[in-house]
Amino acid sequence: MTPAGIDSTTPDTVSVEHAVERVVALTGGSIRLGLPLGLGKPNQFVNALYDYACAHPECSLDIYTALSLGKPQPGSEMERRFIAPFLDRVYGDYQELHYRQAERKRQLPANIRVFEFFFQPASMLGNASAQQNYISSNYTHVARDLNARGVNVVAQLVAVDPNRPGRVSLSCNPEVTLDLRPLLLERRARGETIIAIGQVHDALPYMLNDAEIDAHELDLLIQQPDISTRLFSTPNMPVLRQDHFVGLHASSLIADGGLLQIGIGALGDALVHHILMRHHDNTDYRRLLADTGALKNFADVIDATGGQGTFDRGLYGCSEMVTVGLLGLVDGGVIRRTVAHDPDLQQLLESGRIGEQISLQTLDELVEEGVLSVRLTQRQLGWLQQQGILSEAISLRDGRLAFSNGESVVNDLEDRVAREAIKTRLSAILPTTLLHGGFFLGPAAFYRRLANMSDAERERINMTRISYVNDLLGNERLKRAQRRHARFVNTVFSATLMGAGIADQLESGQVLSGVGGQYNFVAQAHELEGARSILMLRAWRERGGEASSNIVWSYGHTTIPRHLRDIFVTEYGIADLRGKTDSECIDAMLRVADSRFQPELIAEAQAAGKLPASYVLPEPYRHNTPERLEEIYRRYRESMPRFPLGTDFDQVEQRLLTALGWLKEKMSGKSYFQLGRSALAEGIDVERYQPHLQRMELTGAEGIRQRLYRRLLLTALASTENL
Repeated sequence: MTPAGIDSTTPDTVSVEHAVERVVALTGGSIRLGLPLGLGKPNQFVNALYDYACAHPECSLDIYTALSLGKPQPGSEMERRFIAPFLDRVYGDYQELHYRQAERKRQLPANIRVFEFFFQPASMLGNASAQQNYISSNYTHVARDLNARGVNVVAQLVAVDPNRPGRVSLSCNPEVTLDLRPLLLERRARGETIIAIGQVHDALPYMLNDAEIDAHELDLLIQQPDISTRLFSTPNMPVLRQDHFVGLHASSLIADGGLLQIGIGALGDALVHHILMRHHDNTDYRRLLADTGALKNFADVIDATGGQGTFDRGLYGCSEMVTVGLLGLVDGGVIRRTVAHDPDLQQLLESGRIGEQISLQTLDELVEEGVLSVRLTQRQLGWLQQQGILSEAISLRDGRLAFSNGESVVNDLEDRVAREAIKTRLSAILPTTLLHGGFFLGPAAFYRRLANMSDAERERINMTRISYVNDLLGNERLKRAQRRHARFVNTVFSATLMGAGIADQLESGQVLSGVGGQYNFVAQAHELEGARSILMLRAWRERGGEASSNIVWSYGHTTIPRHLRDIFVTEYGIADLRGKTDSECIDAMLRVADSRFQPELIAEAQAAGKLPASYVLPEPYRHNTPERLEEIYRRYRESMPRFPLGTDFDQVEQRLLTALGWLKEKMSGKSYFQLGRSALAEGIDVERYQPHLQRMELTGAEGIRQRLYRRLLLTALASTENL
């Protein structure tokens, strides 16, 4: 059998069924399938291959991937009433992944295994197969690890553009594919069978730059008009009061003229909102920040790290995940600091010696810097064309500069005639980038915004390899020049008093999600001059009506070790831990902890000998209570919208979402009937909530259970009226 390879001259355009047949034949039924994280999975092909393996137990199928997305599953009857109509509207004909459905039900056949390095958060808790086959890898090491496990088939969604024949775009997921490709080519050269498959999706945005590849880099191209079902989307969730104050404090640490990386979720959305508020409504922003006490209690770290001012120079975005929030910062004029593709150009651009407009002065500055010589070499001419400075090729012929029309001039950048001739061959604009990303995922409106961009807008966004975004190794001089004043902002669900962060796993060993790139960014913050790692967390949580602290003395697992501690941000303020002693770190973390838990935390630290027995928490930090924040929130409610970045939920659903979230917090550990007996029975304006009852199909509740649901819902709606 002649092995297939990813260096074939042209891809075969095939159907899903034919692609499966080819894969089985070429691999002999021993398939190790690599799929991209998140959105880029070719669900129709994967499902057909999975179904084939189910029907042929002699075939073995190992699937290596991350973030296998599935529609939300209701955990109760009340949740089902809310979510079912929403799922129909938002997800439409989205085709679920068969292997994910089987894995969740613990029904994977013996000949099929699924290995993931990042779970859809909390989706695989208690799932023995998923937990046992979880691969803990930093994002930058995934390509290496997949190759080491012998992946022999790679497949992903791609986009095509009729105006760009012979090319395809890896679109939402070039991040691991681009790093994996050279490793697969090495194995191909040794005679191994490697198959690269692209499945065209009509609605996938066609991303340019590094995401665009020659079509011949694929072996098979699946293109069927009936398989472009709805893209998976992640609707924006509510940004609650607690989230807003976390995001507000973090926004004061972002340095103008620097780099920004952020993660996904409500805390990231809150950060984006307050960055935009800082830029566009600066007076109100300063007033809000002052009223929280931040400008009094945390002035030193704010002044040294970020500030209160507008973003006059703008930010450059570099994030493994391009989110709706980052794109909102582009549209909002905050992310507008462009970076060049060469370290010498970047340094000249950053210093203001050159601008994005290309002119003869650009060449003069390059000569002054020593990048070019007055008499250009062939290598320098090639570099000028590669960097997009020259709009046409110029060659050296008999010591003269030769142009494509046959003309030639003396090779001397100080010669007037030569300068005039070169001037007409200069490009107008220096190619630059606003935003580097590894993958994207978000709501449907986010995909439409990307798809509807002009080519000029899209050229400023470079979806690229994860090793470029998440690491400094490789092109290090360029990355250091680009990543000045970097702020890497991520989320943890818990932190210890001595500065360890917990984001991916419970202390029992059960994996919630995965480390992804968080460790990479924290490490970068310590390696880059002037950079900071900012870990956001909520100071407390409520389950079953009981509050507990997310800042703890110790925890049985660590995502970010305490020797990499930097900055933590909660709704109560900012803890700058870099270079501090253990006792100083504990003191800083206590200042941003919820006051209900400060005495116990102090006692634990003192018992461990890490705080002196005489320690007393300064008075200004003893009032970290939800009630104090509630009072501020009510004054600034219009500045803290529940869905600052838009939403797929209508007005009634938004209100229900808040009520059901409150109910879930109160319900944990209790039955509906227990809570129902204590639910409000009188004094609720039922007519006010008729649209909500109708949406939940509880207007004419019949039977004990439906009447209980109705009573609980009315109680939740009334109790969250002012949230």
